Amino acid sequence: MTIPELYELYLQHSSVQTDTRKLKAGDIYFALKGENFNGNHFALQALELGAAYTVVDEAISASNNKLIKVNNVLETLQQLAKFHREQFSIPFIAITGSNGKTTTKELIHAVLSSNYKTYTTEGNLNNHIGLPLTILKIKSDAQMAVIEMGANHQKEIEGYCKIAQPTHGIISNIGKAHLEGFGGIEGVKKGKGELYDFIRLHNGVVFAFDDYDYLHEMSKGIQQIIWYGTKNGEVTGNAKAFAPFLEVAITKGFSFNVIKTNLVGDYNLPNILCAVALGKYFNVPDEKIKSSIENYIPSNSRSQLIEIGSNKIILDAYNANPSSMKVAIENFRNIHTDNKILVLGGMMELGEESIPEHENLVKLIQQYNFQNVILVGGNFKTTHQSYTYFDKAEEASVYIQQHHFQHAYFLIKGSRSMQMEKVLTAFKVE
Repeated sequence: MTIPELYELYLQHSSVQTDTRKLKAGDIYFALKGENFNGNHFALQALELGAAYTVVDEAISASNNKLIKVNNVLETLQQLAKFHREQFSIPFIAITGSNGKTTTKELIHAVLSSNYKTYTTEGNLNNHIGLPLTILKIKSDAQMAVIEMGANHQKEIEGYCKIAQPTHGIISNIGKAHLEGFGGIEGVKKGKGELYDFIRLHNGVVFAFDDYDYLHEMSKGIQQIIWYGTKNGEVTGNAKAFAPFLEVAITKGFSFNVIKTNLVGDYNLPNILCAVALGKYFNVPDEKIKSSIENYIPSNSRSQLIEIGSNKIILDAYNANPSSMKVAIENFRNIHTDNKILVLGGMMELGEESIPEHENLVKLIQQYNFQNVILVGGNFKTTHQSYTYFDKAEEASVYIQQHHFQHAYFLIKGSRSMQMEKVLTAFKVE
């Protein structure tokens, strides 16, 4: 079956599913394979559950005209998404970067959806499977699409661009994330820069934070660049206050002087300025831009401020790398309260840089006078320090619960695999 033929079936049954546990009657089921699963084994079950068609790449011991055999299910899914993308002439805005891309994506979606029918990546479906699924959820009424692209090795973003074909691009920043896969910080620049390469080749538009010198270098040759920053750009602004929530003073390009957010940390300043600049570029009224950003509340363990009893907790447990850890700790240091407790989980995917980067983080912490520091897992175990250490988040939770902390301010942060959100079980409302 050709992609155009499969697309005709998709138009009749435009809900695509790769997990039989989430399958609804009328869906098209794509039987993906991975190291620890084989969707082909559930092909017939999917039909029994009401799937309109099942796409497989292995022989199934049954004759059924609703089974569609292809050479590779994942490649077919991606090709179908690319074909669907090609039916649209709307802006496709792609976002990548080491830190802040999901928050930036959510802020941009909030701003654009206030004025346009806008589709975006749900949660963190930003990989080789999530990206085509995101595109296939875009309906014919779309006026804007905002696509997040995550990556941990070179050529990954390049592949995603071939599917999503972005007209506009954003690199939130370049930091020390996925160093093992990218092969160091220069590899990160090259990998993330694949988005700029596509935009440059196709005469698209990028939005870039003027304060980052490396974005000036990376974006050379791109004809249309919308800059935003603290001093220069179409939109400029600065952090006015950041405890508990960030307030941004806009100094250029916007009719309102202050935006009061529900975001923790002045490291979110570039994300907010980006959303403002993009809203202005697409002619969203200033009042809608302001209200959209001010009404956005982060979720999914991303810089959430949680109050439980007398304690305040910044939960930033979705992910961590040396760059994001550094800015989170420095922001926490600047909060004006005495009883501050740092709870940090190990950082993953750093390769041979893992031990020195954990050592660097400990040295940074030692510069500040935190009331208590609790380290969990990863290469924190091998660092030279005298802080409280546990192998698992559950053990740290027990420790915190036993010490009955009151009127304390916590920062809880770590890589996703550390599951640092489990520390929250220690807190009980008195």
